[in-house]
Amino acid sequence: MTRKRRNEVVDAAARVFAERGFHGASTRNIAEFLGMRQASIYYYFGSKEEALEEVCTIGTAGFVDRAEAIIDKDIEPAKKLCMILEAHTLPLADRADYTLTFLNERKFLPTESRRRLGRMTRRYEAIFEKVLRDGVRSGCFHSDLNPKVTAIALIGMLNSVSLWHKRTGADLKHIIKIVTDLASRGTAATHNLE
Repeated sequence: MTRKRRNEVVDAAARVFAERGFHGASTRNIAEFLGMRQASIYYYFGSKEEALEEVCTIGTAGFVDRAEAIIDKDIEPAKKLCMILEAHTLPLADRADYTLTFLNERKFLPTESRRRLGRMTRRYEAIFEKVLRDGVRSGCFHSDLNPKVTAIALIGMLNSVSLWHKRTGADLKHIIKIVTDLASRGTAATHNLE
């Protein structure tokens, strides 16, 4: 098995899960997408569940590492927040199917996989919270900002981009600018909501 072919099979699984959902997808759909026999899929995955697990793992890869690298930088919290928002959104350019599958289908993962990804998700939320807390402490963000709630709201806003950006054909860099502008204005210590 070549690495290239395995990547093609995983990409196909991500596409089929993103389009049909876990229960609507089958190994036959994945095989048909690739123009291969269904039995050949089992050379790459033991089951549809195993394929979902790999797609979700790839879909979340790098998010925490990129965010941690950003919070370690010696820059103001507002800039860190914008950089994290951008780092969260950029993978949609080439991994949208993986992201959609993770967001919509992870509930069908085996228990241990769900727990592992849940720990990663909580760690990721904590990074957002830290940046927001640091911004409140430094006076960069408004004092009544709730870091936990704001972190979840921002992540939710970012995740929703994966649901519509591809369908609308909107330029990802433009979307990132809109999202970072909204977050910057909403968290700024002095902001005008008129």
